[in-house]
Amino acid sequence: MTPQQIASVDALKIESAEFTIMRQLAMRFRGLLMGSSIEKLDVWLHDAQLTGVYAMQRFARAARQDFDAVRNAVLEPWSSGQTEGQINRLKAIKRAMYGRAGIELLRARMIPLYQHDLHRD
Repeated sequence: MTPQQIASVDALKIESAEFTIMRQLAMRFRGLLMGSSIEKLDVWLHDAQLTGVYAMQRFARAARQDFDAVRNAVLEPWSSGQTEGQINRLKAIKRAMYGRAGIELLRARMIPLYQHDLHRD
């Protein structure tokens, strides 16, 4: 973080105990995603549920509902981030073109993007 960002985070921690709790849990969750154990995930979910911070409780409930996906994100070294990014980009292009043209315009818009990605690697 930049010095200004650090100062902003420190100010928020002083002003809001809820922010401090949320940040600590978010940093712990980030650590879990960088490679950890299911036991630590269970502890994190339990801690998030007990915080009294609605947003964290809601996130923990949602994570428990899709526990298999969360477990895989913690345990597996790979992610679907690249695929999700490409899908998101395609959907944005489709929304921008809505009602304007068919598959030919979509192809014309996607091919240059695809070729750019090939040359980046």
